[in-house]
Amino acid sequence: MAAVYVSNLVINAGTTFTQSFNLESTDTNAPLNLTGYTIASQIRKWAGSSSYTNFTANIEAPFTAGKVTISLTANQTTQLKPGRYVYDIVITNTTTLSKSKVIEGMVLVTEGVTK
Repeated sequence: MAAVYVSNLVINAGTTFTQSFNLESTDTNAPLNLTGYTIASQIRKWAGSSSYTNFTANIEAPFTAGKVTISLTANQTTQLKPGRYVYDIVITNTTTLSKSKVIEGMVLVTEGVTK
């Protein structure tokens, strides 16, 4: 699991945001088995910022399919100021407590027109 995939996102402020990813094993190119893992994801203005917003992050069933989803509510996206941000997705093995960053990228938050 050494590879970290880059995926840049666009979030429209004031709207509900959802993005799904299909993770693959770097050894077999098969879906990554996420049984026994937890997931976390945050968006920050820059990597070292102490201010952040947690994405709601889920591993979708069946866990052997390697599908993960991150989302923000319309209220959460309204709180984001338009501009560029960074995010990543980290999975944690619940047995060994080892963490792996699986996806990272830039986020462009755009201001909505319709309120």
